[in-house]
Order: sequence, then structure tokens, then C-alpha cells
Amino acid sequence: MKYLIQIYSNPESRAMWDSFTPEQQAEGYAYYQAISEELVSSGEYVAAEALADASLAKRVTQTDGSAVASDGPFAETKELLAGFYLVDCETEARAVEIAARFPEAEFGLIEVRPVLDMAARGDV
Repeated sequence: MKYLIQIYSNPESRAMWDSFTPEQQAEGYAYYQAISEELVSSGEYVAAEALADASLAKRVTQTDGSAVASDGPFAETKELLAGFYLVDCETEARAVEIAARFPEAEFGLIEVRPVLDMAARGDV
């Protein structure tokens, strides 16, 4: 079953990252890359991406057949989606095990959600 591991950031985690030296940040990126490589090797990796700053987001609304894009930020929240991993695991427990490896779990900034299997529902 597929699970989306959502990685959030908040002011505390962003401040910690910003305080790192370039070398420490490179080590951090290497840590995520190692997890990705392990998931590829195990066959559990589907996709993963880091997201650009939320201030670059666009909110799209459709009115009378026209799409309108508005500049962000939109939410009055301290926690913003920073990136994600899409994994295909045998169990939810395995997805949680993977999610717990990310440093953001220390701050409670990881969420694991099952992906609906639309084909199994007959919707596709």
C-alpha cells in the first residue's frame, strides 16, 4: 500500500536549519539522500521532493470557466509542508518506521497518510 510521508517545518525547525553551517546543511541533505537510496534498494521508494518556500505558492480558483492564480502565503499557520516521500510499504507500521527516521519527527512535524487506491475502488 502507498503512504505519503509529509514533512513539515515550523519556525523552530527553520531556525535550527538556518543556524547550520553550509557543511552541516550538506550533511543533512546527504542524510535524506541515504534514506532515499535505501528505499530505492528495498523497492519501497515511489517519489520524494523538497518544496520551495510557501511564499512562492499560487492558489488557483476557478470562476466562470477562468482560472485565477493568487500569490501566497495563504495559511495563517506556523507549520508548512516542506517536502514529502511517497512510499509503497507492506504495512502502515513500516511507513511509520520510515517516517520516524526523519529529523523533523523530533518536533512532531511528520505525518503519514495512506493513499487511496482508486483502482481497487473501481473509480479508475
